[in-house]
Amino acid sequence: MKIISNLEKNIKMNIHLIAIGGSAMHNLAIALKKKNFNVTGSDDAIFEPSKSRLKKYDLLPIENGWFEHKITEQIDAIILGMHAREDNPELIKAQKLNIPIYSYPEYIYKQSQTKKRIVIGGSHGKTSITAMILHVLKNLNIDCDYLVGAQLEGFDTMVKLSNAPLIILEGDEYLSSPIDRRPKFHIYKPHIGVISGIAWDHINVFPTFENYIEQFRIFKNTVSEQLIYCNEDQELNKLMLEKTKCEIIDYGTPKHKIINGITSINDYDLKIFGIHNLQNLNAAMLVCMQIGIDKKTFLNEIKSFKGATNRLELISNEKDFSIYKDFAHSPSKLKATTLALKKQFPVRKLIACMELHTFSSLNKSFLKEYENSMNIVDIAIIYYNTETLKQKKLRDITKDEIKNAFKKTDLVVFTNSNKLEKHLKSIKSNNQNILLMSSGNFNGMDLNKII
Repeated sequence: MKIISNLEKNIKMNIHLIAIGGSAMHNLAIALKKKNFNVTGSDDAIFEPSKSRLKKYDLLPIENGWFEHKITEQIDAIILGMHAREDNPELIKAQKLNIPIYSYPEYIYKQSQTKKRIVIGGSHGKTSITAMILHVLKNLNIDCDYLVGAQLEGFDTMVKLSNAPLIILEGDEYLSSPIDRRPKFHIYKPHIGVISGIAWDHINVFPTFENYIEQFRIFKNTVSEQLIYCNEDQELNKLMLEKTKCEIIDYGTPKHKIINGITSINDYDLKIFGIHNLQNLNAAMLVCMQIGIDKKTFLNEIKSFKGATNRLELISNEKDFSIYKDFAHSPSKLKATTLALKKQFPVRKLIACMELHTFSSLNKSFLKEYENSMNIVDIAIIYYNTETLKQKKLRDITKDEIKNAFKKTDLVVFTNSNKLEKHLKSIKSNNQNILLMSSGNFNGMDLNKII
């Protein structure tokens, strides 16, 4: 009980992070360092941008690997990242010494028990909704803590922990840690919750769609005050017919105009576009209204929002040719992102390239879920790295199997990123957009060579 009390009181502690190099974990390490905690960590591999950012704050481990000697009785708490395994030697040592071990969502919950907690959940749109809320709060100088899944313009880290009375949390449905098999968003117990939509993902953890839906049912029942949901999602509508202990608030796509490639709402010109982003905007606005920000003020501040990193991010722009990149990797995200660009620029040819990178997308039993997901695209390209299949211990996939799954006969499939790069450069022309979609990086493909 002493340790939990210390956590809640923000007493200076010695914290060790196992798998410190993860996107959320390294940001949490930085946030704790800023609180003047003594922070150490380990990982077997650390990549950019985590490496440079940890080095900047003097948190980068001297060498990669797991070292039992780092775990001593002087450590007050261990934060365990998902990248570690159950047989991790540092974890085993910590268990032997009875050092309290937390997943990062559990730790953040302990740090935020006295705060008003707002949690953004859903199979898609989580990062964008969270980013929109934070953008507006920052512009209005409203202090808050946060955890968000992408680097945002104007924010030093993706995690902030302070004495602020409010915390905004992106609520991921994936598992919390190797020894805590609860989805992350089950832990936070929000006062205000959002569910943006439900589309099956993470089949390595949730083998059936019914099992996946159940996770959102559990999340719904953890919300204590208001639950905000998208009424244009059929699965969500079904779920909301079930008894809920909190107030239910629904939203859809707001009325809007698209003129000369610019989307506007109520005569407020926006920098973002796409039906999915307009729905995200509506969700963010409803959250802000619950904490006292009126609609007019919200729209005035959201005008300057450019989007989160890797979410329809414009990386090259010429008069009649642009290149965008997006995190889209699941079937629903592919449909939403390609539709957004096609509606925004109806006269431009759309070349869309998607990388199969996640466990689900590379799994033969899940591939069929991608049927018709790129039908709106003029030239559709799929890339996958055969080494990724080996790393994830998955069966080989043939190019024909991918074409059959997508149900698009003219689909072009690459397994070599250099050949993909040359192909994209060769088909680049005027009056077109190129859209690159991946949760990876196309095996380090040099985007500058396409530009």
